[in-house]
Amino acid sequence: MPQEPDARPAGTSPVRGGARAPEPKTWSGSADFPLDAFLALPLTARIATAGPTVRPVWFLWEGEAFWILTGQWSWLPRHVAKEPSVALVVDECDLNTGRVRQVIARGRGELLPFDVPRGRRKLSRYLGPDESRWDPRFVRYLHGDHERSDTRWLRVRPERLTAKDLSFRVRPGDPDPRADAPSQVIGGLTPSPPGS
Repeated sequence: MPQEPDARPAGTSPVRGGARAPEPKTWSGSADFPLDAFLALPLTARIATAGPTVRPVWFLWEGEAFWILTGQWSWLPRHVAKEPSVALVVDECDLNTGRVRQVIARGRGELLPFDVPRGRRKLSRYLGPDESRWDPRFVRYLHGDHERSDTRWLRVRPERLTAKDLSFRVRPGDPDPRADAPSQVIGGLTPSPPGS
């Protein structure tokens, strides 16, 4: 007899009495690169909400959570308020060096009040420490009337997080793979053995 698919919501485990409890946090992946150092780079993440809706975002990785600045200018808070399950990807791909690393996280988004010190840490990692050189809208995010603009944080504490290093070795003398059409298979590349 075929088994019925699990009808419980994603991210929950059944417990006694029919209640639901969050699944334990599981982090997996390669130890080939330091996760915290990678997530400290000023990379762009993509966050997906129910719908599905995917958007690029700047983030701060702090306290084992992703912090994303949001507010009334974005649909993100409305999507998360309606359905807090989100997925987030941070990756890099450098075809010249063969460096390809990715972090994939799933969790629940929480909308929290904005605080200036964390906002400064987040914005300065992308814009540099000198606020006088920032575009005026970023200065307003940091120093404006947060209640009026509804500036807040979306915090995502991963329930599942996978980090992978998919880097490859580019042989000297191989043609630049970016010269080929995007739909072509890229030749002349050798996957790096684990740990190299």
